Amino acid sequence: MSRASQLSDNLEGGYSYYGLWHLHTRVKWLLATNRPDEAIAVALDALPRVERMADRNLIERMQLAGAEALGASGRPLDGAGLLAAVFRDNPDPPLDIVAEASRVAGCLAVDDPDAARSHFDRALRVYEALGQRTACRDIRRRAGLGTDPHALPTCVRPAEPAMPTAARVIDAAAAVTHLAVHPPLLGVELMGLLTGTRAAGRATLVEEDTTGLRRIVAAQPEAGTHVPRTASPQGAEIPLGTLGTRRYELLVEPCASPAARTTLLGVERMARASVALTRLRRDDRERAALWPEHTPEDQLGLVYASEAMAELVKTTRRIAPSTATVLITGETGAGKEVVARALHQASGRSGTFLPFNCTTVPRDMLDSQLFGYRRGAFTGAVEEYQGLIRSAEHGTLFLDEIGEMPLELQPKLLRFLEAGEILPFGETRPIHVDVRIVAATNADLDQLVGEGRFREDLYYRLNVIRLRVPPLRERREEVPLLVQSLLDRFAREAQREAIRVSEEAMEYLALYHWPGNARQLGNELRRLSALAEPGAVVMPEHLSPEIAASRPSAAAARALGAAELVVRTDQPLAAATEHVERVLIAQALDQSEGNLERAAQLLGLSRKGLFLKRQRLGIL
Repeated sequence: MSRASQLSDNLEGGYSYYGLWHLHTRVKWLLATNRPDEAIAVALDALPRVERMADRNLIERMQLAGAEALGASGRPLDGAGLLAAVFRDNPDPPLDIVAEASRVAGCLAVDDPDAARSHFDRALRVYEALGQRTACRDIRRRAGLGTDPHALPTCVRPAEPAMPTAARVIDAAAAVTHLAVHPPLLGVELMGLLTGTRAAGRATLVEEDTTGLRRIVAAQPEAGTHVPRTASPQGAEIPLGTLGTRRYELLVEPCASPAARTTLLGVERMARASVALTRLRRDDRERAALWPEHTPEDQLGLVYASEAMAELVKTTRRIAPSTATVLITGETGAGKEVVARALHQASGRSGTFLPFNCTTVPRDMLDSQLFGYRRGAFTGAVEEYQGLIRSAEHGTLFLDEIGEMPLELQPKLLRFLEAGEILPFGETRPIHVDVRIVAATNADLDQLVGEGRFREDLYYRLNVIRLRVPPLRERREEVPLLVQSLLDRFAREAQREAIRVSEEAMEYLALYHWPGNARQLGNELRRLSALAEPGAVVMPEHLSPEIAASRPSAAAARALGAAELVVRTDQPLAAATEHVERVLIAQALDQSEGNLERAAQLLGLSRKGLFLKRQRLGIL
């Protein structure tokens, strides 16, 4: 076995993110060394793991590599099925995936040389537009176009004059919907479609800059330097959109036949629809980045970002319609009451949400506070008091600190949970009440049961569904969202402009251990809002002393060398690794003044490796 193969086998077994990308590279290497059967085995074995990783780019590239391997081993139909999955699962793939899919389609079209050349031709145009010279050389070699990198680019070469088959026309029409993101590529594809179907006698792709200067980008047949301002009276001007600061349109002069005019009309409608669809997709992506679409979980009024909280919110929504008792556990200030309110809101119960802390009332008064009493039941009972349970009729009663409930009162609560009936003090008949109980505690109820301070039967009756709210230190990624939400709320309450938090101060807030959890964070932000001027920017020196002392001082930070980086060890490995990668990539890009080739060399990466890391981290 070769050294390269041994390294491939030993790279984490292909179960990590980098290991799976290495498996994709191995499939490409096996194909390059004419070992398609081994490539198929690696690709099909890796695909389930790649899909679990949920990296769309890696999934599509592994599917394309597997499709190419199937075609190379004499199974082009199976390869076509895997190729179709790329566009079935992602109707809006990026241009490099479109180019790679066209290249693979050309490899699979072994029974139709003209169709294969058409696919290779499209792949070459897209790769040339993206500046990927290595891919262009590979396609030129496969398609017999020569390997001269200075040859006339495909995107300005006249299309083949032969009438295309119906399959090629459909393929070109489908490609239009993916190439609309790049107007020059869209224009060339439409030109080939119009002239190939004899719908146009002349088609000219024109670009116009911000000064109004127009020039011909491509024409079929070849055109001179004159740029017509408009098409002929019978022709069409098809707007293709903008790329950067340049606007593109296609000027078409149809052939003199009714069929040609009808075909031109259909192609024009298809082109306008593709441009409009691309614009809508781009607007949706921008809108989602600025204003994420509200999911049913978001509408519960919760602010969260961590996976643990997302799962908690989904569980909360699932159990909300039932009447089962819920026990919420978590540290003080973690947000147990917030989750209980969300549970009531999602339940659709018509009654109110009534919170009650079992430690706020003296122990000898807790019975009457919860269950009420009848008028005249005891000295001083001049009026009937219905109690908190009846006050929450058809709603939710939230019993906080349930572990502090007196032992002598617990059987009465147990009776209510089992039968839905209460017996107020002085009453002779039980009263049925429709109330859902949600209890919460920061105590260890298992330990209290073992010590005899909490009834075991009541514990099991409360613990029908258990929800754990993780402490804030286990979901640090939510701190920036909580900070922004709380500052906006405090600003609305005070009717003043909200203060802002600097990046350095936000780092202090995100990495502080927060023993008081979200409640402590809210108190800190309320203090800052009260002391700061409207619209001020919070700096580290404005934070509470215990928070400021948890991080290196400003003087210590300035003492760090240019090549030094401080990384805290009290955070997940993935978060620490991502922080280091972001800092190093940003520094390399700064040192290279944006030159990606030079930045990749500084980092010891290939240009493609740097691109993949920037794509994964969102540094674009």
